Amino acid sequence: MTVESTAARKPRRSSGGKRATKKTAQTAAAAQPELVQLLTPEGERVEHPEYAIDLTPEELRGLYRDMVLTRRFDAEATALQRQGELGLWASLLGQEAAQIGSGRALRDDDYVFPTYREHGVAWCRGVDPTNLLGMFRGVNNGGWDPNSNNFHLYTIVIGSQALHATGYAMGVTKDGADSAVIAYFGDGASSQGDVAEAFTFSAVYNAPVVFFCQNNQWAISEPAERQSRVPIYQRSQGFGFPGVRVDGNDVLAVLAVTRAALERARSGEGPTLVEAFTYRMGAHTTSDDPTRYRHDDERVAWEAKDPILRLKTYLEREGLADEAFFTGLETESEELGQHVREQIRTMPDPDTMAIFENVYADGHALVDEERAQFAEYLASFADSHEEGKGN
Repeated sequence: MTVESTAARKPRRSSGGKRATKKTAQTAAAAQPELVQLLTPEGERVEHPEYAIDLTPEELRGLYRDMVLTRRFDAEATALQRQGELGLWASLLGQEAAQIGSGRALRDDDYVFPTYREHGVAWCRGVDPTNLLGMFRGVNNGGWDPNSNNFHLYTIVIGSQALHATGYAMGVTKDGADSAVIAYFGDGASSQGDVAEAFTFSAVYNAPVVFFCQNNQWAISEPAERQSRVPIYQRSQGFGFPGVRVDGNDVLAVLAVTRAALERARSGEGPTLVEAFTYRMGAHTTSDDPTRYRHDDERVAWEAKDPILRLKTYLEREGLADEAFFTGLETESEELGQHVREQIRTMPDPDTMAIFENVYADGHALVDEERAQFAEYLASFADSHEEGKGN
């Protein structure tokens, strides 16, 4: 499979990535490889020789709706954290196209291994948005059954989900199924040993897995250019499988590229690395201050490539959506925000003893002992309270 064709194509705009700090003849040539792009930042539809897509107006409006509602939910969660309702939040602002495009490329029987920022993918998999907030509020460890939506619990440990996905994909092969697996991670996680090990195992065992890297340019405060001497998608070559870089702010291109990678996995051709070249518009998490390590003009440049505005421009220009559609979606967006606020503020505290449940399928003597000790410890507070009343 030829990933980066050298055939003559129409000129495309620069990816807008940061310039490398050190340049050699080799790295300079590879510094800004061509992106797979089907919708320009100006909302103009273009063709690509390897990735074609033909969507109905309804499907296009659906992608736009997904991105708008995901952004609204994300904004509400950020506000809730600032109000003290959540302990932490990892925003996806700016990465909506990467997540919705890849999420809508999945079949129901495909399995997803996310990080902690895949709120848009969770939306596509039918996970209740309010369930995502439970972990960040500290009332549960996820809040949903992974097998109900084929969407694994969020993974906080950086890069480990790539190994989980590879092992699961190897199991899919042994089961004789024709489904695919996708693992999400960021540009910073691409430097983790777990990801390299996952690449090795998936290549050797020809596992039906897609590695989807959202390169949002910053691993907390470290720029992507300090993570790798070559573009991230090219790393797969050393492991023996293809990689492709897609415009991560172009929902149509992401959908087309991810579909192709998933189909390649399902047909027994092994893994693919997809690098969605995008940008984190906000902080790494709500505990981060991005003004300490990056300039405002960088964000302004990427705001011009906003994934939602890009698709809206296309829909309006082609007459694929009218004012009633946009007005109705604005109303739906506000209703979603209100629903999230109400749900988070009425979310019940967990059963204190529930932490001991489901540790072992058949129970364990040590867990039983720890449960009894903890129950005794909690009871001591009640005893102290009763003694205080007597005084």
